[in-house]
Amino acid sequence: MERVLQHGRLLPQLEQALVREFDITRLHEQPEPMAWLARHGAAFSGLVTSARVGADRALLSALPALRVVSSFGVGFDTFDLEALRERGIPLGYTPDVLNDCVADAAFGLLIDVARGVCLADRFVRSGAWERGSFVSTTRVSGKRLGIVGLGRIGRAIARRATGFDMAVRYHNRRPLPDLPQAHEPDLLALARWADFLVLAASAGPGADGMIGAEVLRALGPQGFLINIARGSLVDEAALVAALRDGTIAGAGLDVFAREPDIDPALRALDNVVLMPHAASATRETRADMVALVLENLRGFFASGRVARAVPGTAD
Repeated sequence: MERVLQHGRLLPQLEQALVREFDITRLHEQPEPMAWLARHGAAFSGLVTSARVGADRALLSALPALRVVSSFGVGFDTFDLEALRERGIPLGYTPDVLNDCVADAAFGLLIDVARGVCLADRFVRSGAWERGSFVSTTRVSGKRLGIVGLGRIGRAIARRATGFDMAVRYHNRRPLPDLPQAHEPDLLALARWADFLVLAASAGPGADGMIGAEVLRALGPQGFLINIARGSLVDEAALVAALRDGTIAGAGLDVFAREPDIDPALRALDNVVLMPHAASATRETRADMVALVLENLRGFFASGRVARAVPGTAD
């Protein structure tokens, strides 16, 4: 039975499946994890973790016999990809299976913050309806949707926009061929054009804080920001200021700069809808992600190839 190190907590059903198939040790249960790893790290051929936790160079260096990494999630900005490539270690991840649910959540946040669904719920529950009318909100249908990052999830969001008769433009590093949506090379221009700016881009070098005060001013007092990508893409202090002073109309956020310890100011604002990094957290998608984490490990130990590897980390 292959010895696999677990780094960070995982879903209970995944942890249960892992111990049935592999010799699992949970690093976070060790009293002094890195000191323990210095003594025992050479025993592990596999590492299983999540996109939130990742694996830095120090951790990877402490695993000299490591042959494969399998991650629960699609982001890989928390992994030292250079260190993995240097050693020829493939990084398995779980793309595609979560596209639809994340896109659904993006539109749920968009509709909620525009139409005030959560705000209306609080209005009714508090008894305020008995004392007056609810505020007017913003229409979604027929509006302009700007997508930052037209990858798998971005394209799923764009497809949903057609059902709302929305005009769609996108911002990528380069235009994508044979797509009906217009490419906008200038992020500021996209923000000025859009009624709703949805972030579906990958995190990584050069992307941190790409949505700052200038972009938020361009989005404007009738515009909404939706983020189902990574909290690091947004200058969160600038966003809080923009929400407070009406620079933008509102925001729908599934991800934050520091999770789960989000800025208390965000909790106090009525023009922002908050989710606990749960855009992919449906029973169906989680089951598919668990299966793919296991398939990546099984496939490597059986044949030397993972089912789905981060580009550039496997032949």
